[in-house]
Amino acid sequence: MSAPPHLDDLNPEEASVNLVRPRFLGTIDGEGIRESLASVSSRPQSENVSSLYALNPESLSARGSFLPDPAAADSFSAPYRDDPRSPPEDDAFDGPSVPLDSISPQPRFLKEKQAIYATPTSKSRRRNVIILAALGGLILLIVAVIVPVYFLAIKPHSNKSSQSSSSTTASPSSTGSPSTPKAAVVTGGDGSTVTMDDGTTFTYRNSFGGYWYYDPNDPFNNGARAQSWSPALNETFKYGSDLIRGVNIGGWLNTEPFIVPALYQKYPGTVDEWTLSLAMAKDTASGGLSQLEDHYKTFITEQDFAEIAGAGLNYVRIPLPYWAIETWDGEPFLPKTAWTYFLKAIEWARKYGIRINLDFHALPGSQNGWNHSGKLGSINVLNGPMGYANAQRSLDYIRILAEFISQPQYKDVVTMFGPTNEPQSPTVGQDNLSRYYFQAYNNIREASGTGTGNGPMISYHDGFAGAANWAGFLPGADRISLDFHPYLCFGTQITSPMSANVDQPCGAWAASMNDSMDAFGLTVAGEFSNAINDCGTFVNGVGLGNRYDGTYKNDGNWPNVGSCDPWVDYTTWSQDLKDSTKKFALASMDALQNWFFWTWKIGNSSTSGQVEAPAWSYKLGLEHGWMPTDPRQAIGACGATHVWKPPLAPSQTGGSGAGQIPASVSSQYSWPPTSMSNADVAVVNLPQYTQTGTIPTLPVPTFTSTSSSVNAGNGWANPSDNVGLAVPIASCSYLSPWAGTVAAPAACGTQSAGTRREVVLGVDRPQITPPPTL
Repeated sequence: MSAPPHLDDLNPEEASVNLVRPRFLGTIDGEGIRESLASVSSRPQSENVSSLYALNPESLSARGSFLPDPAAADSFSAPYRDDPRSPPEDDAFDGPSVPLDSISPQPRFLKEKQAIYATPTSKSRRRNVIILAALGGLILLIVAVIVPVYFLAIKPHSNKSSQSSSSTTASPSSTGSPSTPKAAVVTGGDGSTVTMDDGTTFTYRNSFGGYWYYDPNDPFNNGARAQSWSPALNETFKYGSDLIRGVNIGGWLNTEPFIVPALYQKYPGTVDEWTLSLAMAKDTASGGLSQLEDHYKTFITEQDFAEIAGAGLNYVRIPLPYWAIETWDGEPFLPKTAWTYFLKAIEWARKYGIRINLDFHALPGSQNGWNHSGKLGSINVLNGPMGYANAQRSLDYIRILAEFISQPQYKDVVTMFGPTNEPQSPTVGQDNLSRYYFQAYNNIREASGTGTGNGPMISYHDGFAGAANWAGFLPGADRISLDFHPYLCFGTQITSPMSANVDQPCGAWAASMNDSMDAFGLTVAGEFSNAINDCGTFVNGVGLGNRYDGTYKNDGNWPNVGSCDPWVDYTTWSQDLKDSTKKFALASMDALQNWFFWTWKIGNSSTSGQVEAPAWSYKLGLEHGWMPTDPRQAIGACGATHVWKPPLAPSQTGGSGAGQIPASVSSQYSWPPTSMSNADVAVVNLPQYTQTGTIPTLPVPTFTSTSSSVNAGNGWANPSDNVGLAVPIASCSYLSPWAGTVAAPAACGTQSAGTRREVVLGVDRPQITPPPTL
């Protein structure tokens, strides 16, 4: 067993949490804390450590440094005996002893011992103690047999219907054992053993005072805590005061070639999940499209969530595609399966005290035309002839997700919701994007209600318009935040070494973050990485090359400024490069203040057998020393000039005034817009859907529990939200959702402004389809 850390080595926050000082560490006349065994070899001897050294039966001259007068030690050559009075007659003791009373001048620790310890007993009493000890051992042996039988068999059988309160905060002991005996271990701290669903175990490592909690009879208990400084799930996360220190779980439920290169390398020519799904479906010998589920099962597991908490992180951002909900004819994606694994993510996050930011990452038609939107190519949300129809469908999916995560069983775990990842404001226009965002806000708040604890914080991506252009957006809105993704690697390539760029984030991002926190409200970096260039396999996409080495094929004429090989092969990185990368990471964290690193894990390439985009992997950086093991080390990395001072306005955190948006603002952002970018006709004449479809309520998790009272919800928080979903009009013809900017088909005669569904909170709407059964 390794020596525990010395309390003086801990910061005050660590020392005050879950640490009960042993009695022997009490102060001596207010002069400080006596040190423990862990400090013997590393701390100078002093009176403060004398209670330890005085137990060493060496000559006093060897311990002279702890006496008030070290020279006095020379007068003592006999072994010291730690008895408070004159030594008893004891044949087992050889040689003379020094009674405490005779030591002069007498150290304070000896006076203290005299006051505490009783006079030693005689040899006959010692024999009685030995006999009593033997009897005690026999009693302990009997208890060791009976107690496990009681708690493992009798007590569980008699209490099958008992269930712990969902508001109870777990209180594991310092060894990771539950505070009260149970049939199975349901909570633990650093060093405890975790048993996963498949029966395998691992050791939980969390040196930050975090603890896990999971009881199958109480699966919605929110008592776990990620770290001592992060609120437990059943406590309020104070946005603006409590810092978000998070990581994305990219490439898992929404694949991306550079994150999971082996999946794409198996099928040459695949460039996105659309083409990958088509290729997999044809490969029946390898399992067909079910290979994606194999990826879901193995790429991220419960242990990853435990390691994320142990890394000092309190949030995860999880990209989720629309096909987790459903697919329509002609869409090749694996339908609904990703949702099953998102439910597992909720369970694991709950178990380790981690909060989730649900990121709606891939929308029908694509909101940005990039590979991680599902299909590489054109933008078809709020753009082109299918731009309005795809927006209708996307808003329905946002509504469905909001209804699920606003249920009381899930709202304290999934506490942020990004309704659209990286829409292209320069293409679709900020005005139409603002209208779409306001409609998404109404959908989400209709599901959740307003005010602290009612549904998620809503996270709006800046659409690459810049944070300053969103200042003052939706004044009075209930709990909205701004998301931006600062990267240095996709523009002009940096040719100087990493050591020359460690302060770049401070100058690039810190001031703008402070300005946005004042002008907009909570502003969070939803993505950033350690990359200062675009080197890495598939970082820009499959077959597109890299700007850094001049092979980039997408646009422009990029000169070769260097070889990517040393940036890709992390096994060749020098200690200086690792140290500089860590400094860059710390500067980024401090400048951004609230952040999610992109991404937790990069999979191995099938060609080299190792990660080929190392600057993007938090997990790999922890393992090889270029990511901080404690993200709090970032505090002050940019100096004291770029620190935003809380609090946020009350409405921004669900307090007074939350949800009171002026009518003039609601009118300004009315939905739908009258025109659409890159569409040759007015929106009223574009393809659109009718709101008469059946609501596809998302399934809830199932549990194997001995308790019959576990209620997992029904997938729909607000039964009054009962308008049907957008579905095609039978008499209309439609383009492919990914049609691009081709000419729109002839307008349908049944389409009119009156058939569109516009949600405004507080306005009654006719019931079209019955609500889900409660």
